[in-house]
Amino acid sequence: METLKAKIEKTKLFLNENGILGADVAVILGTGIGNAFLERIDIKKTLDYSDIPGFPVATVEFHKGKLILAELHGKQLLVFQGRFHYYEGYSMQEITFPVRIAKALGCKHLLLSNAAGGINLEWNKGDLMLVDDHINLQPGNPLRGPNDETLGPRFVDMVEPYNLEMNQILKKLAGKENIVLREGVYAAVSGPHLETRAEYRYMRTIGADAVGMSTVPEVLVANHAGIPCAAISMITDECDPDNLQPINIPEIMAIAKEAEVKIAQLFAGLIERLG
Repeated sequence: METLKAKIEKTKLFLNENGILGADVAVILGTGIGNAFLERIDIKKTLDYSDIPGFPVATVEFHKGKLILAELHGKQLLVFQGRFHYYEGYSMQEITFPVRIAKALGCKHLLLSNAAGGINLEWNKGDLMLVDDHINLQPGNPLRGPNDETLGPRFVDMVEPYNLEMNQILKKLAGKENIVLREGVYAAVSGPHLETRAEYRYMRTIGADAVGMSTVPEVLVANHAGIPCAAISMITDECDPDNLQPINIPEIMAIAKEAEVKIAQLFAGLIERLG
């Protein structure tokens, strides 16, 4: 069976042969998030995930499935437009493979975005939340199985899963740009179904401010690989167990389109300030 390291080397070789030799910062764009950020960057190269060996294919309607090499503020970016999810049927190792590739290509920082449901009822649809910590309620773990010490340590310390320095920069940028940036805890679930009223009450009780179906596996691998990361969630719906409404996808996408402009602004500012 082909090892994870061998898969990484094969994909890296393909990308090198196709003009993607390295990058400074990796960016993973979540549901409904992307166009506003892409408009800010100088795109050099675009590859479809389906053409890249070792990559799964994004099956979610709102995820484009493209790897983009770009430049912004003098830094080379590796932008993943569309991510993979556990609920699509992929393994945890498969959905976090882009983070492995980012590390192999020399990325020193990772930025992540996602759409999430609001557990904290003091917040509103369209608010942004800087992820300070997370609660992992997903089954499985991308670090499970034999560990290759050349990729990362067997036991990964999660005392600071989201880089404090990057978060401080984002908070200062938000204040400067008059962007409301909440700070809280992201709960990751497997999906694809949404939660019951009782489950929302449970998540609020255990300390979650928002809930989604992504990001945490990628953060686990980033910490394993030694890549500092930061994540921003956009609150696209309110998960009030006493006034629960059916999911409204068009409304969620409309909220995401409006909020993504602020995420793009914050990410661009952070990239400019990264060493």
